[in-house]
Amino acid sequence: MQTFDAPDGTRLAYHVRGGGEPLICLPGGPMRASAYLGDLGGLAEHRRLILLDLRGTGDSALPADPATYRCDRQIADVEALREHLGLARCDILAHSAAGDLALLHAARHPHRVNSLTLVTARARALGVDFTEEHRREAAALRAGEPWFASAYSAYERIWSGSDADADWDAVAPFFYGRWDATARAHAAADLDQTNLEAADLYPSPGAFDPARTRAALAELDLPVLLLAGERDSGPRPRVAADVVKYFRHARLHVQPDAGHFPWLDDPAAFSETVAAFLRGAACRASEPG
Repeated sequence: MQTFDAPDGTRLAYHVRGGGEPLICLPGGPMRASAYLGDLGGLAEHRRLILLDLRGTGDSALPADPATYRCDRQIADVEALREHLGLARCDILAHSAAGDLALLHAARHPHRVNSLTLVTARARALGVDFTEEHRREAAALRAGEPWFASAYSAYERIWSGSDADADWDAVAPFFYGRWDATARAHAAADLDQTNLEAADLYPSPGAFDPARTRAALAELDLPVLLLAGERDSGPRPRVAADVVKYFRHARLHVQPDAGHFPWLDDPAAFSETVAAFLRGAACRASEPG
């Protein structure tokens, strides 16, 4: 673990895995400690992963002002990490809810980003959200699973307004391509790794200005990879295909049979896809002009 100070004085922590060129990794949740990312399916064999614990999560300190949990107010934390690492430009990988943070950071600091890898990422910053329709569509793909009936019943209760922990626990299998021992252990760690107060404040009113962000990102001259899971509901591959259109140089990769955590479902396929994209981004960045 290493630390640095955010502009407001909050001490933030990050964890380093692997070697080579750095890749800043922003965890989702929202506001889940970076430990759940592991080594991203072996991606640490290709790049030096800089796994940031967002403020108030993992080994990072609680901020003096909880309002700073709002997504757009954490842009300065990402910039402070880049500066701490001594990088003129950085490659950023963001998972799930951190997709919004990465998009806002790139929109505000376009000349500080070399590439964006968005893994099953949210795009509320662009005005794109994931709906009950998307959840139902993805859930239907799992109708043959032995856990489907009880999990779907829990989903129905959630859609009807339930916020019971037992119901959220019951729908966890829908977020994984395979509901095996690895997935069960990963899901079981979620609550202890998440700052629930921060998660509620992360998308607070005022965090997102989609029209402004779309306009800024349309001008970005950098490579973007959107990696979606074939079985994931957030985003569905067809929704990710729409998000791609907001960028000048973006491509979509849909990982077969994968859920919301694709590095667990097929580590080798995930890590090689991302590593190949980053190699291409590095070559592009080194081209003259």
